[in-house]
Amino acid sequence: MASADLRKELDCSICLSIFTDPVTLRCGHNFCRVCIDQVLDAQEGSGVYSCPDCRSEYQKRPALIQNITLCNIVRSFLSTQPDQEETGIYCTYCVDSPVPAAKSCLMCEASLCDKHLRVHSKSAEHVLCDPTTALGNRKCSVHKKILEYYCTEDAACICVSCSLAGEHRGHQVELLDVASEKKKKKKLRNVLQKLTIKREEAEKRVQSLEESRRGDQKKAAGVTETVTALFRDLGRQLKDLEKRVLSEISKQEQRVSLSVSDLIQQLEIKKDELSRKMRHIEELCNVSDPVTVLREPDTGDWCDAGDRERHDNQIHGEGDLDVGHVSETLHTLYDIITSINKGIYVQESTDRVQEVNPVGNTESYVITGVRKGNNAPDPTEKALGVTPVGHAESDIIAGIKIGLYVHQGTSILLDKNTASNYICLTQDWYPREVNDTARWSDKSLNRPETPERFQHYNQVLSTSSFSSGRHYLDMTVSHLGWWSVGMSYPSIDRTGEQSHIGYNDKSWALCKGLCDQYSLIHDGKRIRLHGNISCNNVGIYLDYEAGQMSFYALVPIRRLHTFSATFTEPLHVALCVGKDCQRISGNVRSCEK
Repeated sequence: MASADLRKELDCSICLSIFTDPVTLRCGHNFCRVCIDQVLDAQEGSGVYSCPDCRSEYQKRPALIQNITLCNIVRSFLSTQPDQEETGIYCTYCVDSPVPAAKSCLMCEASLCDKHLRVHSKSAEHVLCDPTTALGNRKCSVHKKILEYYCTEDAACICVSCSLAGEHRGHQVELLDVASEKKKKKKLRNVLQKLTIKREEAEKRVQSLEESRRGDQKKAAGVTETVTALFRDLGRQLKDLEKRVLSEISKQEQRVSLSVSDLIQQLEIKKDELSRKMRHIEELCNVSDPVTVLREPDTGDWCDAGDRERHDNQIHGEGDLDVGHVSETLHTLYDIITSINKGIYVQESTDRVQEVNPVGNTESYVITGVRKGNNAPDPTEKALGVTPVGHAESDIIAGIKIGLYVHQGTSILLDKNTASNYICLTQDWYPREVNDTARWSDKSLNRPETPERFQHYNQVLSTSSFSSGRHYLDMTVSHLGWWSVGMSYPSIDRTGEQSHIGYNDKSWALCKGLCDQYSLIHDGKRIRLHGNISCNNVGIYLDYEAGQMSFYALVPIRRLHTFSATFTEPLHVALCVGKDCQRISGNVRSCEK
């Protein structure tokens, strides 16, 4: 009885079952958390909340506090009677308080607790089974006897009377357990096996999708890192351009300021001279002796001399401030900023800012330069080991000025069949075109091994080649890592040390080393470039018939070196991408007379 009383105290007054996660209201009554939540949800529209037991009212929804002690009691009680509590079926004969049933008797159609089970009949007619509420389903509806057999002809469960004297007399019958094993459980096992296979396939699919998602996330992270590095590089270049433009503006301002200061100084001297002459004339006007006045030289020439001098000063650019010249200087500064907005940096020569000329009616631009006086290079340029643009490039510059470039630039397409396994080839969108770009890859791309593919170095050739005429190529290269750009015959080796561009007689290259050291290489012979040189923009000018190949740094434009050779095969653009190199791409323009 004590166990029954305890069991009654553990029942929720709402669901009438043992507490599940019991909580307490402020009035002290306990309920299942789910049950009281449902009651409070139903009361929410009425504007007032109340306890289901004592009807205590709350203006606001009451807070539910977990009853830890009651939780422990419920847990301890369930641990002592786990099997009986799971059934939810109680003894038929325990009328005072519900006691969980241990067995059910099919003959008596009653459920029995442990106490009543001990005194229950042990005869064969009283068949015991696990606690169940569907006791009537285990008896024949006609003879009210326990179902013991299965009729295979009618597919029905029958009792002994049905088999001996009923409508199933003479039919083939089997025991229920045997029939269940043969007919149902076998089929269920087959279905279970099929479902197990399908579940395994689903698990494999899920695993494959998870791996694919991780791969996509890794690729996205790589692209994000590349884009971040690219924009970081662009930011550095913009800062450099800002410093250079501000320096140009400062130089122009100093030049104009010096010119104005010189003119002011000259005018101050002229003013003092005029003041002296005016005082002398005033003194003559005050002299009373006419002989002294008549003997004085004719002062009218002073004014004419002043006019002539002013006229000569205007002819020679002296005297008054030349406003037109200042305006032209300011317009030149404006052109510099406009050129930068178009992606072109113009570098000042010795006495004039370089000009930016549009090529024909296209939107391509090239940079030219003019140098006054003699053509001797600046000492800084000489120390760098490079040659400024001047008469040495007269053919190129003259051709640009008269519109030699008749075709708009097209991007250089790279041949993936020649690309090394550690070169990633992509297409990048730029304002006017799509560029094939080569990047360094830290993982092998596992391309098929072919005779055309470079195996020893991370190199690639262009799809197009040049076997005649004159061509101009401008290349954009990464400031990170090391790289080589140049041109090569298609017969260059694809394996071994001799396959490196520049280190054989079939290729010519400009190379950047790991310590930002630049050099030009052909047939293994190296020409080092000394000093602080930036070659993030490289130009290559090819005159096939003349046998000349010139390399330029474009920001500012400088000729680095000209190779002379008798070209015997078509020339392809050749790129070598070293570690951490993020970008090499370029454009090509054809030239005609």
